[in-house]
Amino acid sequence: MSLRSRFSIAVTAGALAVSALAVPAAVADDWDGPASTSHQSQNPNQGQNHTDQRLYRGVVTASSLALRSAPNRGGQIIRWAERGEVVSIFCKTNGQNVQGNRQWYLLTDGTWAWGSARYIRDLGTSPRWC
Repeated sequence: MSLRSRFSIAVTAGALAVSALAVPAAVADDWDGPASTSHQSQNPNQGQNHTDQRLYRGVVTASSLALRSAPNRGGQIIRWAERGEVVSIFCKTNGQNVQGNRQWYLLTDGTWAWGSARYIRDLGTSPRWC
């Protein structure tokens, strides 16, 4: 393998490592705990205040749902969720269209992974936008 190839692989690996470390730290800033009384939604169309982001829950409706590293079917599979499993949802974003639904949920059940909202039914309030 050439030096150029090894260098580009090392740079890419370093960037991935830095982003993996930075994302949970940035996310943790949003969870201030009891000192924070209200969070304004980032999506102006939603127009709701939420007192605790951890209350977002959903239930898996597919027989088996691949939870991925990115909000698209090309993302690496992190783990599988089974029908009826209740999952914790941090936020939602638009991603690859899955049977007419472009929304994907960022799940926080032990790992950070994306699941298509097409196969996750909200339990209670719809999640905030990422």
